[in-house]
Amino acid sequence: MSRHERILIDGPTGRIEVFVEAVDGARGIALISHPHPLFGGSADNKVVTTLARTFRDLGYVTLRPNFRGVGGSEGDHDHGAQETDDQLAVLAYARQRFGDLPVFLAGFSFGAYVSTRVAKSLADAGRPATRLVLVGTAAGFVEGARSYRSEAVAADTIVIHGSADETVPLANVLAWAEPLDLPVTVIPGADHFFHRRLHIIRDIISRAWRHPA
Repeated sequence: MSRHERILIDGPTGRIEVFVEAVDGARGIALISHPHPLFGGSADNKVVTTLARTFRDLGYVTLRPNFRGVGGSEGDHDHGAQETDDQLAVLAYARQRFGDLPVFLAGFSFGAYVSTRVAKSLADAGRPATRLVLVGTAAGFVEGARSYRSEAVAADTIVIHGSADETVPLANVLAWAEPLDLPVTVIPGADHFFHRRLHIIRDIISRAWRHPA
């Protein structure tokens, strides 16, 4: 059985709105990051909710925070820096509430970029995430005159990208992944928002979790 909640927690510079779905006998905590807040991104994004449902069905507590300036979250957009601190605060809340369970990070677009930063912070603190799932990862120069330097991630990270992504060209993600020897799963014909292909994202993750790292 799962239980949905909308909560407000204290972040480093203001309240953070978080959508929580708890499950009985949780296997771990899944923290999910949404796309760019200045371009309509929120915790209700369809890719983000697909990720949350997938992790819930796999037996994880899921948390979908709204980044600063979105919904009930306070503060101003900070290009990923303070957003990283906010996500770490949400994770600290989750650990306090649900216990010191394994942590899984997932993100879409700008949220995937932030997830790589969160993963680096956790690894630097000696408490690395167990695994990452990155979808439509913002890397390199992308639409809207933005540039992202996504952090290095572990080799078992699941990276999913659309071959027809018009916002983050597939070539950007391949250029980021190549020096890391990081496989990228490409969904043929998928655009940045994976219209009509969300079920494929779910299937890729579910198959990988048959033998999770």
